[in-house]
Amino acid sequence: MSSTDTPWMGDAVSLVEAFRNKQRSPLEELHASLHAIDKSSLNSFSYLDPEGAIERAKRADVSLPFGGVPLGVKELDAVEGWPYTEACVVFQDRIAPYTSVMVSRATELGGANHIGLCTASEFGGVNVTRTVINGATHNPWKHGHTPGGSSGGSAAAVAGGLVTIATGGDGGGSIRIPAGFTGLVGLKATFGRIPRAPHVELGNLTVNTGVMARSVRDTARWFDVCNGHDARDPLSLQRVENWENELGTHAHSLHGKTAVLAPSWGGAVVSPTMWQQLEEYAAHLTAATGVRIISLDTTLPSMGAAWSISGMIEIQMQLAEHWPQCADVLTPEMRFGIEATLGKYGAEARARIESRRAQVNQRMAEIFGAVDFVITASNPDVAFAAEGPLPSNFGGLEAGMGNNGKLTFPANMYGNPAISIPSGLIDGLPVALQINGPHFSEQLLLEFGLAMERTRPWALVAPHSPC
Repeated sequence: MSSTDTPWMGDAVSLVEAFRNKQRSPLEELHASLHAIDKSSLNSFSYLDPEGAIERAKRADVSLPFGGVPLGVKELDAVEGWPYTEACVVFQDRIAPYTSVMVSRATELGGANHIGLCTASEFGGVNVTRTVINGATHNPWKHGHTPGGSSGGSAAAVAGGLVTIATGGDGGGSIRIPAGFTGLVGLKATFGRIPRAPHVELGNLTVNTGVMARSVRDTARWFDVCNGHDARDPLSLQRVENWENELGTHAHSLHGKTAVLAPSWGGAVVSPTMWQQLEEYAAHLTAATGVRIISLDTTLPSMGAAWSISGMIEIQMQLAEHWPQCADVLTPEMRFGIEATLGKYGAEARARIESRRAQVNQRMAEIFGAVDFVITASNPDVAFAAEGPLPSNFGGLEAGMGNNGKLTFPANMYGNPAISIPSGLIDGLPVALQINGPHFSEQLLLEFGLAMERTRPWALVAPHSPC
Protein backbone atom coordinates (compact mmCIF):
# COMPACT_ATOMS: atom_id res chain seq x y z
CA MET A 1 0.00 0.00 0.00
CA SER A 2 3.00 2.31 0.30
CA SER A 3 3.56 2.84 -3.43
CA THR A 4 1.99 6.02 -4.75
CA ASP A 5 1.89 4.60 -8.29
CA THR A 6 -1.19 2.51 -7.60
CA PRO A 7 -4.40 3.33 -5.72
CA TRP A 8 -4.66 2.68 -2.00
CA MET A 9 -5.54 -0.94 -1.27
CA GLY A 10 -6.72 -0.32 2.29
CA ASP A 11 -9.97 1.29 3.37
CA ALA A 12 -10.85 4.99 3.14
CA VAL A 13 -10.18 5.67 6.82
CA SER A 14 -6.62 4.36 6.52
CA LEU A 15 -6.14 6.43 3.36
CA VAL A 16 -7.05 9.60 5.26
CA GLU A 17 -4.55 8.59 7.94
CA ALA A 18 -1.91 8.16 5.22
CA PHE A 19 -2.67 11.67 3.96
CA ARG A 20 -2.36 13.11 7.44
CA ASN A 21 0.99 11.45 8.17
CA LYS A 22 2.36 12.47 4.75
CA GLN A 23 2.69 8.90 3.53
CA ARG A 24 1.03 10.08 0.33
CA SER A 25 -0.88 13.11 -0.89
CA PRO A 26 -4.44 13.52 -2.21
CA LEU A 27 -3.00 14.50 -5.59
CA GLU A 28 -0.81 11.40 -5.76
CA GLU A 29 -3.80 9.23 -4.87
CA LEU A 30 -5.98 10.91 -7.46
CA HIS A 31 -3.41 10.37 -10.23
CA ALA A 32 -3.06 6.72 -9.18
CA SER A 33 -6.84 6.25 -9.33
CA LEU A 34 -7.19 7.95 -12.70
CA HIS A 35 -4.34 5.87 -14.13
CA ALA A 36 -5.87 2.65 -12.77
CA ILE A 37 -9.31 3.55 -14.13
CA ASP A 38 -7.80 4.21 -17.54
CA LYS A 39 -6.17 0.76 -17.56
CA SER A 40 -9.13 -1.09 -16.04
CA SER A 41 -11.28 -3.50 -18.02
CA LEU A 42 -14.06 -3.44 -15.40
CA ASN A 43 -16.03 -0.68 -17.16
CA SER A 44 -17.02 0.73 -13.78
CA PHE A 45 -16.93 4.46 -14.62
CA SER A 46 -19.16 6.14 -17.19
CA TYR A 47 -17.82 9.68 -16.73
CA LEU A 48 -14.67 11.26 -15.29
CA ASP A 49 -13.89 14.86 -14.30
CA PRO A 50 -10.08 14.80 -14.11
CA GLU A 51 -9.56 18.56 -14.37
CA GLY A 52 -12.01 19.35 -11.60
CA ALA A 53 -10.72 16.50 -9.48
CA ILE A 54 -7.12 17.68 -9.81
CA GLU A 55 -8.05 21.16 -8.62
CA ARG A 56 -9.99 19.72 -5.68
CA ALA A 57 -7.08 17.42 -4.77
CA LYS A 58 -4.67 20.37 -4.69
CA ARG A 59 -6.75 22.16 -2.07
CA ALA A 60 -7.98 19.10 -0.14
CA ASP A 61 -8.39 19.52 3.62
CA VAL A 62 -7.14 16.23 5.05
CA SER A 63 -8.39 17.15 8.52
CA LEU A 64 -11.93 16.37 7.30
CA PRO A 65 -13.36 12.83 7.68
CA PHE A 66 -12.78 11.90 4.03
CA GLY A 67 -10.40 14.75 3.21
CA GLY A 68 -8.88 14.22 -0.25
CA VAL A 69 -10.26 10.69 -0.74
CA PRO A 70 -11.27 10.03 -4.38
CA LEU A 71 -15.00 9.32 -4.46
CA GLY A 72 -16.94 7.44 -7.10
CA VAL A 73 -20.52 8.67 -7.51
CA LYS A 74 -23.23 6.30 -8.69
CA GLU A 75 -24.54 7.70 -11.97
CA LEU A 76 -28.09 7.78 -10.61
CA ASP A 77 -26.91 10.40 -8.07
CA ALA A 78 -26.95 14.03 -9.18
CA VAL A 79 -23.81 16.18 -9.37
CA GLU A 80 -24.42 19.67 -10.74
CA GLY A 81 -22.84 20.10 -14.17
CA TRP A 82 -22.20 16.37 -14.65
CA PRO A 83 -24.21 14.00 -16.88
CA TYR A 84 -27.51 12.87 -15.36
CA THR A 85 -28.57 10.07 -17.66
CA GLU A 86 -30.30 7.48 -15.45
CA ALA A 87 -27.97 5.14 -17.39
CA CYS A 88 -30.38 5.51 -20.33
CA VAL A 89 -29.57 6.44 -23.93
CA VAL A 90 -32.68 8.64 -24.04
CA PHE A 91 -31.08 11.04 -21.53
CA GLN A 92 -27.47 10.78 -22.67
CA ASP A 93 -27.23 14.57 -23.16
CA ARG A 94 -28.95 15.62 -19.93
CA ILE A 95 -26.91 17.55 -17.33
CA ALA A 96 -27.71 17.62 -13.60
CA PRO A 97 -29.00 21.03 -12.44
CA TYR A 98 -28.23 20.33 -8.78
CA THR A 99 -26.16 18.10 -6.48
CA SER A 100 -27.79 15.58 -4.16
CA VAL A 101 -27.59 16.29 -0.43
CA MET A 102 -25.66 13.08 0.19
CA VAL A 103 -22.96 13.97 -2.32
CA SER A 104 -22.86 17.56 -1.05
CA ARG A 105 -22.37 16.41 2.53
CA ALA A 106 -19.74 13.82 1.55
CA THR A 107 -17.72 16.40 -0.37
CA GLU A 108 -18.31 19.63 1.58
CA LEU A 109 -18.56 18.28 5.14
CA GLY A 110 -16.55 15.13 4.55
CA GLY A 111 -13.96 16.53 2.16
CA ALA A 112 -14.18 13.66 -0.35
CA ASN A 113 -13.07 14.40 -3.90
CA HIS A 114 -15.77 13.32 -6.37
CA ILE A 115 -13.89 12.21 -9.46
CA GLY A 116 -16.54 10.68 -11.71
CA LEU A 117 -19.72 8.67 -12.17
CA CYS A 118 -19.87 4.91 -11.65
CA THR A 119 -22.04 2.80 -13.93
CA ALA A 120 -25.47 1.63 -12.79
CA SER A 121 -28.35 -0.35 -14.19
CA GLU A 122 -30.89 1.62 -16.23
CA PHE A 123 -33.13 3.62 -13.87
CA GLY A 124 -31.75 1.39 -11.09
CA GLY A 125 -34.27 -1.24 -12.08
CA VAL A 126 -32.22 -4.42 -12.57
CA ASN A 127 -29.79 -6.52 -10.54
CA VAL A 128 -27.18 -6.53 -13.31
CA THR A 129 -25.15 -3.50 -14.46
CA ARG A 130 -25.44 -3.86 -18.21
CA THR A 131 -26.95 -1.08 -20.29
CA VAL A 132 -27.18 0.11 -23.86
CA ILE A 133 -25.45 3.38 -23.00
CA ASN A 134 -22.49 1.91 -21.07
CA GLY A 135 -22.25 -1.79 -21.89
CA ALA A 136 -21.54 -4.40 -19.23
CA THR A 137 -19.65 -3.80 -15.98
CA HIS A 138 -17.55 -6.70 -14.70
CA ASN A 139 -16.97 -8.19 -11.28
CA PRO A 140 -13.32 -7.67 -10.20
CA TRP A 141 -13.28 -11.11 -8.60
CA LYS A 142 -13.97 -12.82 -11.92
CA HIS A 143 -14.16 -11.01 -15.25
CA GLY A 144 -17.23 -12.00 -17.22
CA HIS A 145 -19.40 -12.07 -14.09
CA THR A 146 -21.62 -9.25 -12.89
CA PRO A 147 -20.99 -7.07 -9.83
CA GLY A 148 -24.78 -6.92 -9.49
CA GLY A 149 -26.95 -3.84 -9.61
CA SER A 150 -28.03 -1.26 -9.50
CA SER A 151 -24.90 0.07 -7.72
CA GLY A 152 -22.72 -2.29 -9.73
CA GLY A 153 -20.19 0.22 -11.02
CA SER A 154 -19.66 1.60 -7.52
CA ALA A 155 -19.12 -1.91 -6.17
CA ALA A 156 -16.74 -2.88 -8.98
CA ALA A 157 -14.70 0.30 -8.58
CA VAL A 158 -14.30 -0.16 -4.81
CA ALA A 159 -13.72 -3.92 -4.81
CA GLY A 160 -11.54 -3.56 -7.90
CA GLY A 161 -9.06 -1.22 -6.23
CA LEU A 162 -9.84 1.89 -8.27
CA VAL A 163 -11.27 4.03 -5.44
CA THR A 164 -11.68 3.25 -1.75
CA ILE A 165 -15.31 4.36 -1.54
CA ALA A 166 -18.31 5.15 -3.75
CA THR A 167 -21.94 6.12 -3.33
CA GLY A 168 -24.77 3.63 -3.60
CA GLY A 169 -28.53 3.49 -3.52
CA ASP A 170 -30.92 0.76 -2.42
CA GLY A 171 -34.56 0.68 -3.52
CA GLY A 172 -34.88 -3.10 -3.52
CA GLY A 173 -31.42 -4.37 -2.65
CA SER A 174 -29.16 -2.24 -4.86
CA ILE A 175 -26.52 -1.74 -2.16
CA ARG A 176 -26.69 -5.17 -0.53
CA ILE A 177 -26.85 -7.20 -3.75
CA PRO A 178 -23.64 -5.78 -5.32
CA ALA A 179 -21.91 -5.70 -1.92
CA GLY A 180 -22.67 -9.41 -1.59
CA PHE A 181 -21.41 -10.18 -5.09
CA THR A 182 -18.12 -8.25 -4.65
CA GLY A 183 -17.09 -8.79 -1.01
CA LEU A 184 -17.95 -5.34 0.34
CA VAL A 185 -19.88 -4.04 3.33
CA GLY A 186 -23.34 -2.88 2.29
CA LEU A 187 -25.65 -1.17 4.78
CA LYS A 188 -29.18 -0.18 3.85
CA ALA A 189 -30.12 2.06 6.74
CA THR A 190 -33.53 2.80 8.23
CA PHE A 191 -35.70 4.58 5.66
CA GLY A 192 -34.95 8.31 5.69
CA ARG A 193 -31.59 8.07 7.44
CA ILE A 194 -29.87 10.03 4.63
CA PRO A 195 -32.11 12.57 2.87
CA ARG A 196 -32.75 12.25 -0.84
CA ALA A 197 -33.06 16.03 -1.21
CA PRO A 198 -32.99 18.50 -2.84
CA HIS A 199 -35.35 16.91 -5.37
CA VAL A 200 -37.09 13.89 -3.90
CA GLU A 201 -40.04 12.02 -5.34
CA LEU A 202 -41.13 9.64 -2.62
CA GLY A 203 -42.78 7.08 -4.90
CA ASN A 204 -43.05 3.69 -3.25
CA LEU A 205 -41.18 4.82 -0.11
CA THR A 206 -38.49 2.17 -0.57
CA VAL A 207 -35.40 4.05 -1.80
CA ASN A 208 -32.41 4.64 0.47
CA THR A 209 -29.02 6.14 -0.29
CA GLY A 210 -25.71 5.04 1.19
CA VAL A 211 -22.24 3.81 0.38
CA MET A 212 -20.24 0.92 -1.08
CA ALA A 213 -17.36 0.41 1.36
CA ARG A 214 -14.50 -1.96 2.10
CA SER A 215 -14.81 -1.83 5.88
CA VAL A 216 -17.28 -1.38 8.70
CA ARG A 217 -15.58 1.79 9.94
CA ASP A 218 -15.76 3.35 6.47
CA THR A 219 -19.49 2.66 6.48
CA ALA A 220 -19.94 4.12 9.95
CA ARG A 221 -17.95 7.24 9.06
CA TRP A 222 -20.00 7.76 5.89
CA PHE A 223 -23.24 7.78 7.84
CA ASP A 224 -21.72 10.05 10.49
CA VAL A 225 -21.05 12.58 7.74
CA CYS A 226 -24.16 12.19 5.59
CA ASN A 227 -27.12 11.41 7.85
CA GLY A 228 -29.59 13.91 9.26
CA HIS A 229 -32.86 15.65 8.41
CA ASP A 230 -33.29 17.98 5.45
CA ALA A 231 -36.47 20.05 5.26
CA ARG A 232 -36.88 19.28 1.55
CA ASP A 233 -37.25 15.59 2.40
CA PRO A 234 -39.99 15.59 5.06
CA LEU A 235 -39.56 11.87 5.78
CA SER A 236 -35.83 12.14 6.50
CA LEU A 237 -34.78 11.35 10.06
CA GLN A 238 -33.17 13.54 12.70
CA ARG A 239 -29.40 13.43 12.87
CA VAL A 240 -27.61 10.77 14.90
CA GLU A 241 -23.89 10.87 15.67
CA ASN A 242 -20.81 8.90 16.71
CA TRP A 243 -21.42 5.71 14.79
CA GLU A 244 -17.71 5.35 14.09
CA ASN A 245 -16.56 6.40 17.56
CA GLU A 246 -18.93 3.93 19.19
CA LEU A 247 -17.91 0.92 17.09
CA GLY A 248 -17.12 -1.92 19.46
CA THR A 249 -18.80 -0.28 22.44
CA HIS A 250 -22.18 -1.87 21.73
CA ALA A 251 -20.93 -5.43 21.43
CA HIS A 252 -22.30 -6.29 24.86
CA SER A 253 -25.73 -5.21 23.67
CA LEU A 254 -25.83 -8.17 21.27
CA HIS A 255 -25.25 -10.74 23.99
CA GLY A 256 -28.45 -12.60 24.77
CA LYS A 257 -30.38 -11.25 21.80
CA THR A 258 -32.04 -13.66 19.38
CA ALA A 259 -31.81 -14.33 15.65
CA VAL A 260 -33.62 -16.58 13.22
CA LEU A 261 -32.03 -18.13 10.15
CA ALA A 262 -34.27 -17.56 7.14
CA PRO A 263 -32.78 -19.05 3.94
CA SER A 264 -36.10 -18.61 2.13
CA TRP A 265 -36.66 -15.03 3.37
CA GLY A 266 -39.31 -13.32 1.29
CA GLY A 267 -40.01 -16.55 -0.57
CA ALA A 268 -36.57 -16.66 -2.21
CA VAL A 269 -34.85 -19.83 -3.40
CA VAL A 270 -31.19 -19.96 -2.31
CA SER A 271 -28.44 -22.22 -3.60
CA PRO A 272 -28.12 -25.13 -1.13
CA THR A 273 -24.34 -25.17 -1.48
CA MET A 274 -24.07 -21.49 -0.71
CA TRP A 275 -26.49 -21.65 2.20
CA GLN A 276 -24.48 -24.48 3.77
CA GLN A 277 -21.49 -22.13 3.93
CA LEU A 278 -23.55 -19.14 5.07
CA GLU A 279 -25.17 -21.18 7.81
CA GLU A 280 -21.73 -22.04 9.17
CA TYR A 281 -20.72 -18.37 9.06
CA ALA A 282 -23.93 -17.45 10.82
CA ALA A 283 -23.25 -19.99 13.55
CA HIS A 284 -19.76 -18.56 13.98
CA LEU A 285 -21.00 -14.99 14.09
CA THR A 286 -23.79 -15.62 16.56
CA ALA A 287 -21.42 -17.56 18.82
CA ALA A 288 -18.88 -14.73 18.65
CA THR A 289 -21.50 -12.14 19.60
CA GLY A 290 -23.49 -14.18 22.10
CA VAL A 291 -26.64 -14.08 20.01
CA ARG A 292 -29.00 -17.07 20.33
CA ILE A 293 -30.46 -18.69 17.23
CA ILE A 294 -34.13 -19.59 17.61
CA SER A 295 -36.79 -21.11 15.36
CA LEU A 296 -39.55 -18.89 14.06
CA ASP A 297 -41.94 -18.77 11.12
CA THR A 298 -40.69 -15.89 8.94
CA THR A 299 -43.22 -16.23 6.11
CA LEU A 300 -44.10 -12.88 4.56
CA PRO A 301 -47.08 -11.82 2.47
CA SER A 302 -46.42 -11.29 -1.23
CA MET A 303 -46.77 -7.85 -2.75
CA GLY A 304 -47.89 -9.39 -6.03
CA ALA A 305 -48.06 -7.81 -9.47
CA ALA A 306 -49.57 -4.55 -8.19
CA TRP A 307 -46.24 -3.52 -6.70
CA SER A 308 -44.39 -4.14 -9.95
CA ILE A 309 -46.94 -2.01 -11.77
CA SER A 310 -46.50 0.90 -9.38
CA GLY A 311 -42.72 0.64 -9.50
CA MET A 312 -42.72 1.43 -13.23
CA ILE A 313 -44.82 4.61 -12.91
CA GLU A 314 -41.90 7.02 -12.39
CA ILE A 315 -39.95 5.47 -15.27
CA GLN A 316 -42.99 5.62 -17.53
CA MET A 317 -43.45 9.31 -16.74
CA GLN A 318 -39.80 10.10 -17.48
CA LEU A 319 -40.05 8.36 -20.84
CA ALA A 320 -43.58 9.51 -21.71
CA GLU A 321 -42.49 11.96 -24.43
CA HIS A 322 -40.17 9.37 -25.98
CA TRP A 323 -42.31 6.21 -25.86
CA PRO A 324 -42.66 4.04 -27.88
CA GLN A 325 -39.96 5.43 -30.21
CA CYS A 326 -37.31 4.79 -27.53
CA ALA A 327 -38.21 1.14 -27.00
CA ASP A 328 -35.32 -0.21 -29.05
CA VAL A 329 -32.67 1.72 -27.08
CA LEU A 330 -33.83 0.51 -23.66
CA THR A 331 -32.42 -2.53 -21.90
CA PRO A 332 -34.67 -5.56 -22.44
CA GLU A 333 -35.77 -5.55 -18.80
CA MET A 334 -36.90 -1.92 -18.87
CA ARG A 335 -38.65 -2.34 -22.21
CA PHE A 336 -40.47 -5.42 -20.96
CA GLY A 337 -41.41 -3.70 -17.69
CA ILE A 338 -42.96 -0.75 -19.47
CA GLU A 339 -44.80 -2.89 -22.01
CA ALA A 340 -46.15 -5.18 -19.30
CA THR A 341 -47.37 -2.44 -16.96
CA LEU A 342 -48.35 0.48 -19.20
CA GLY A 343 -51.85 1.67 -18.41
CA LYS A 344 -52.40 -0.82 -15.58
CA TYR A 345 -51.96 1.58 -12.67
CA GLY A 346 -55.19 3.02 -11.30
CA ALA A 347 -57.33 3.35 -8.21
CA GLU A 348 -57.81 -0.41 -7.84
CA ALA A 349 -54.09 -1.14 -8.17
CA ARG A 350 -53.28 1.63 -5.72
CA ALA A 351 -55.74 0.25 -3.18
CA ARG A 352 -54.19 -3.23 -3.48
CA ILE A 353 -50.71 -1.80 -3.00
CA GLU A 354 -51.62 0.00 0.19
CA SER A 355 -53.51 -3.02 1.52
CA ARG A 356 -50.49 -5.25 0.93
CA ARG A 357 -48.12 -2.66 2.36
CA ALA A 358 -50.17 -2.73 5.56
CA GLN A 359 -50.05 -6.52 5.60
CA VAL A 360 -46.27 -6.57 5.15
CA ASN A 361 -45.78 -3.93 7.85
CA GLN A 362 -47.97 -5.89 10.26
CA ARG A 363 -46.15 -9.14 9.58
CA MET A 364 -42.67 -7.60 9.83
CA ALA A 365 -43.65 -6.01 13.14
CA GLU A 366 -44.81 -9.41 14.39
CA ILE A 367 -41.50 -11.01 13.39
CA PHE A 368 -39.38 -8.32 15.04
CA GLY A 369 -41.62 -8.52 18.08
CA ALA A 370 -40.61 -12.17 18.44
CA VAL A 371 -36.93 -12.05 17.38
CA ASP A 372 -34.24 -9.38 17.31
CA PHE A 373 -32.60 -10.19 13.97
CA VAL A 374 -33.34 -12.10 10.78
CA ILE A 375 -30.28 -13.67 9.15
CA THR A 376 -30.45 -14.66 5.50
CA ALA A 377 -28.35 -14.41 2.33
CA SER A 378 -27.65 -11.25 0.36
CA ASN A 379 -28.04 -13.12 -2.94
CA PRO A 380 -29.48 -16.48 -4.00
CA ASP A 381 -26.14 -17.62 -5.46
CA VAL A 382 -22.76 -16.31 -6.63
CA ALA A 383 -22.57 -13.62 -9.30
CA PHE A 384 -23.96 -14.61 -12.70
CA ALA A 385 -22.82 -13.54 -16.19
CA ALA A 386 -22.04 -9.84 -16.69
CA GLU A 387 -24.03 -9.71 -19.93
CA GLY A 388 -26.91 -11.71 -18.49
CA PRO A 389 -29.38 -13.16 -19.01
CA LEU A 390 -30.80 -12.97 -15.52
CA PRO A 391 -30.77 -16.53 -14.21
CA SER A 392 -33.85 -18.53 -13.31
CA ASN A 393 -34.12 -19.60 -9.69
CA PHE A 394 -33.44 -23.15 -8.65
CA GLY A 395 -37.09 -24.10 -9.01
CA GLY A 396 -37.06 -22.66 -12.52
CA LEU A 397 -40.25 -20.72 -11.86
CA GLU A 398 -39.26 -17.09 -12.13
CA ALA A 399 -36.56 -14.65 -13.17
CA GLY A 400 -33.42 -14.37 -11.08
CA MET A 401 -34.07 -10.63 -10.75
CA GLY A 402 -37.21 -11.37 -8.72
CA ASN A 403 -35.47 -14.11 -6.76
CA ASN A 404 -32.63 -11.75 -5.79
CA GLY A 405 -35.08 -9.04 -4.86
CA LYS A 406 -37.07 -11.35 -2.63
CA LEU A 407 -34.14 -11.60 -0.21
CA THR A 408 -33.53 -7.88 0.00
CA PHE A 409 -36.87 -6.22 -0.72
CA PRO A 410 -38.58 -6.88 2.64
CA ALA A 411 -36.27 -4.36 4.31
CA ASN A 412 -37.07 -1.77 1.64
CA MET A 413 -40.78 -2.34 2.01
CA TYR A 414 -40.79 -2.14 5.82
CA GLY A 415 -38.03 0.48 5.98
CA ASN A 416 -35.88 -1.39 8.50
CA PRO A 417 -32.07 -1.53 8.26
CA ALA A 418 -30.18 -4.51 6.84
CA ILE A 419 -26.49 -5.13 6.28
CA SER A 420 -24.57 -7.35 3.86
CA ILE A 421 -21.42 -8.82 5.43
CA PRO A 422 -18.76 -10.72 3.40
CA SER A 423 -18.83 -14.41 4.30
CA GLY A 424 -16.18 -16.20 2.32
CA LEU A 425 -15.89 -17.38 -1.27
CA ILE A 426 -17.46 -20.06 -3.42
CA ASP A 427 -15.72 -20.89 -6.70
CA GLY A 428 -13.60 -17.77 -6.25
CA LEU A 429 -16.58 -15.43 -5.93
CA PRO A 430 -17.75 -13.67 -2.74
CA VAL A 431 -20.91 -14.61 -0.88
CA ALA A 432 -22.48 -12.74 2.01
CA LEU A 433 -24.79 -12.91 4.96
CA GLN A 434 -27.56 -10.35 5.18
CA ILE A 435 -28.70 -9.38 8.67
CA ASN A 436 -32.01 -7.57 9.09
CA GLY A 437 -32.76 -5.64 12.27
CA PRO A 438 -35.68 -3.58 13.55
CA HIS A 439 -35.92 0.13 12.78
CA PHE A 440 -33.03 2.25 14.09
CA SER A 441 -30.78 -0.76 14.88
CA GLU A 442 -27.93 0.21 12.53
CA GLN A 443 -25.35 0.45 15.31
CA LEU A 444 -26.01 -3.17 16.29
CA LEU A 445 -25.83 -4.31 12.67
CA LEU A 446 -22.45 -2.60 12.43
CA GLU A 447 -21.39 -4.54 15.55
CA PHE A 448 -22.21 -7.77 13.72
CA GLY A 449 -20.06 -6.58 10.84
CA LEU A 450 -17.24 -5.61 13.18
CA ALA A 451 -17.34 -9.01 14.89
CA MET A 452 -17.04 -10.77 11.53
CA GLU A 453 -14.35 -8.36 10.36
CA ARG A 454 -12.26 -9.11 13.45
CA THR A 455 -12.70 -12.88 13.56
CA ARG A 456 -12.95 -13.74 9.88
CA PRO A 457 -11.48 -10.76 8.00
CA TRP A 458 -12.15 -10.46 4.31
CA ALA A 459 -9.97 -9.22 1.47
CA LEU A 460 -10.55 -5.48 1.07
CA VAL A 461 -10.03 -5.70 -2.69
CA ALA A 462 -10.23 -8.50 -5.25
CA PRO A 463 -6.99 -10.39 -5.84
CA HIS A 464 -6.52 -9.10 -9.40
CA SER A 465 -6.83 -5.44 -8.42
CA PRO A 466 -4.02 -2.94 -9.16
CA CYS A 467 -1.03 -3.51 -6.90
